[in-house]
Amino acid sequence: MEIKAAVVFEKSGPFSIEQLEMSEPNDDEVVVRVVGAGICHTDLAARDQHLPIPLPTVLGHEGSGIVEKVGARVTKVKPGDHVVMSYGSCGTCPLCKSGNNSWCMDFFLQNFNGARPDGTTTLRKSDQVVHGSFFSQSSFANFSLANERNVVKVREDVPLEILGPLGCGVQTGTGAVMNTLRPRPGASIAVFGVGTVGMSAVMGALVCGCTTIIAVDLHPARLETARELGATHTVNAGEADPVEAIRGITGEGAEFTLECVGDPRVFRQSVDALTRGGVCGLAGAAPGGTEVSLDMQVILNARTVRGIVEGDAVSDLFIPKLIELYRQGRLPFDRLIQFYPFEEINRAVEDMENGRVIKPVLKP
Repeated sequence: MEIKAAVVFEKSGPFSIEQLEMSEPNDDEVVVRVVGAGICHTDLAARDQHLPIPLPTVLGHEGSGIVEKVGARVTKVKPGDHVVMSYGSCGTCPLCKSGNNSWCMDFFLQNFNGARPDGTTTLRKSDQVVHGSFFSQSSFANFSLANERNVVKVREDVPLEILGPLGCGVQTGTGAVMNTLRPRPGASIAVFGVGTVGMSAVMGALVCGCTTIIAVDLHPARLETARELGATHTVNAGEADPVEAIRGITGEGAEFTLECVGDPRVFRQSVDALTRGGVCGLAGAAPGGTEVSLDMQVILNARTVRGIVEGDAVSDLFIPKLIELYRQGRLPFDRLIQFYPFEEINRAVEDMENGRVIKPVLKP
């Protein structure tokens, strides 16, 4: 079928709106008419080739929409269903079978291959192959081809166009706190970097009952938004040493920290800001080969460093919970969103990179 999609043709190049031909769905695939697609920093990392995605390519991995067509063996959804598209997983490796889908042993093949896991491509422009299947969806388009495993059926009494970011950014931030760190009520947590993931972590910490929630960032406007969403304290890292500031607030350091930037210096601060026995979660993505230096004495004092992928969430179970929290007014993630016409994707990207907007969402 013919679709309209945003294509990246060269490293760090602009997104170009093109007419493409998309394959018909395989037996386990689903065609989704996209109504909202969030832009995430991982899309830009792929554009800039920090992730080795083959070019030309269609990115996008926070899509929401309506099922148009399903493959012969699909039973999870039917045409007309409202869905959110999340990350891909194989479902058959030992980690998937143990319920840890985000740790899938074939995660790269399922999400960053530029094709289906079997190597077949799904998009063409005339006789030119265009790589797709990004996070098993490539949702920077008006239609997306997803796998049955990575679509999540959602209720129809919430605005569908806002739900795409639940598939990655919001899921990652809230899940990092609610699924991985699991702070008890009354605990202290410091969140380093309050973009979509960090803001979602702040909201997740509030849901968990944390009473000291510290947001760390360089943008005063984001720090103010973090306060409005649940942060009890804010630290401008351009004006104060975050480690000393956190110790000043907590006494000995935070019980939990979360790094949402993907910067070795910020990661080091996140570990150093822990109290004895504290846990630092790493959610920020860095280019392959990025190294960090840590004080072994700091780690020896019973501190833990924990990597987190997609909020350690099983999307089919977690996304409906997030929607219910939203309906109750306890997770107002829609406050992070600014909508853009699909054709203005490059302006949306520029606004996000310049810090003018937290979560741009395209409306194809």
